[in-house]
Amino acid sequence: MSIWKRLLALLFAFSLVAAACGGSDDEASDDGATSDDSASSDDSSSSDDDDSMEEDDGAPAEILTDYGVTEDTIRVGLIPDLSGRFAVLTTPLTEAQKVYFEKLNERGGIAGRMVEPVILDSGYEVPRTIEHYEALSQTNEEGVVMLGSVTGSPNNSAIARQAQDDDLVTVPLSWYSGWADPDFGGAHYEIGANYCIEAMNGVEFLKSKVEANGEEPKLAVLSYPGEYGQDGAAGAKLAADALGIELVFDGEGQVPPGQDQTGVISQLVGSGANMVWITSGAADLGAIFGGAVSQGFDAFWSGNSPSYSAQLLGGDLGPAMSEYYFHSTYNTLWDSDDTPGMTEMVEAMTEARPGDPIQDVFVVGWIQGMFVEAVLTQAAENGDMTRAGIIAAANEVEVDFKGLSPNQDWVGTPNEFIIRETYIYDIDASVLNPVSLSDYAALDDKTAASASGAIPIDGFAPFVGTAAEAFEFTEPCFVSAES
Repeated sequence: MSIWKRLLALLFAFSLVAAACGGSDDEASDDGATSDDSASSDDSSSSDDDDSMEEDDGAPAEILTDYGVTEDTIRVGLIPDLSGRFAVLTTPLTEAQKVYFEKLNERGGIAGRMVEPVILDSGYEVPRTIEHYEALSQTNEEGVVMLGSVTGSPNNSAIARQAQDDDLVTVPLSWYSGWADPDFGGAHYEIGANYCIEAMNGVEFLKSKVEANGEEPKLAVLSYPGEYGQDGAAGAKLAADALGIELVFDGEGQVPPGQDQTGVISQLVGSGANMVWITSGAADLGAIFGGAVSQGFDAFWSGNSPSYSAQLLGGDLGPAMSEYYFHSTYNTLWDSDDTPGMTEMVEAMTEARPGDPIQDVFVVGWIQGMFVEAVLTQAAENGDMTRAGIIAAANEVEVDFKGLSPNQDWVGTPNEFIIRETYIYDIDASVLNPVSLSDYAALDDKTAASASGAIPIDGFAPFVGTAAEAFEFTEPCFVSAES
């Protein structure tokens, strides 16, 4: 498959996360693909005793351990989708995590121990996620000390309460606001802003665009049903209320995933809206956006990050998407700045995976790796790398993402620690040009390549609006049925 086709497939899969993040179990893949369970440990046991340490590694001479940590190895579990509907997204994301751990081990690991990723493929099936969770949470040599990534909101929801009982730190590949709820997501450590906050910032940005045209903002909100869609829709409506924006069409939960959107399009076109916030997948965004534009609907658009795919820039939609749509997300995109974190990631990925195409999702995998390193390092410095010790470390550490994402801690109340900054990018079909990492490295003008057609907007990458800044977070914006 060509790099171009691989990238389009990747970006389209990312857009499909929208449905998955809020969907029911029947949205998961049932293709029966064989698990890519790749990392069975060679360690014969984990130690319940204190382990001796080198005196010059920054850690205490003795470290308490229980499961997933031996004298020379730290086992970190990953449950990505490597064979289901999101494999083209999570496979390169997981590659970035693997490269991160490779580079970490080259630097000596954590407290003299090498980090061993134990990767079990969920196929995006909730039952398989539960099965793999049970395997990785074992209280023997097969167990891990933490979960560095688990794909999907329904998958994470299915294990959230058990992870709390097991003291197993879990990093969700999901931005549902419920992870900040200590009663539900107490062992889940979300990275970046949630869907709700993202929508608040996005609506405030759209308001500025409408007002710059000399118009009064009139908002339409469209979303899938479920955790993903309704968390985003809730944030958009909270922003409208806080900013005095007229809500002319409330389509929360009214976008049927993968179905005919004629009814939604008709209501949108007749609403008089001049700004639209959508929380969906790319295919449905394309259908609604294209259908509305074809009927003369004129408005500024944005939506939660999984709504957008660069595939939408091809064909007839490209010019209109470039003119009206703005891409919102939770972190910087591939080589979009010259921060220390970006420089390190670009150099490491280019060296380790030169034949792979440039991809924005590398940043997400890299950030997750940075979180794992920071928490393990803090636990080692505390002299306690038991699972409970990892939880304690996660609750006190502040992670420096080196410019890739807002620095973050999980100290205090959810209202104190949730991230309120998001990133908003302009879209330009003319700059979309995926190349391999090796070809990218050879370019004198790096702007000649783009993974997604996104261009940073001065003052909005990152951005926190007044509504998000003032928002008092006391509970999830949308309450999951699992909570």
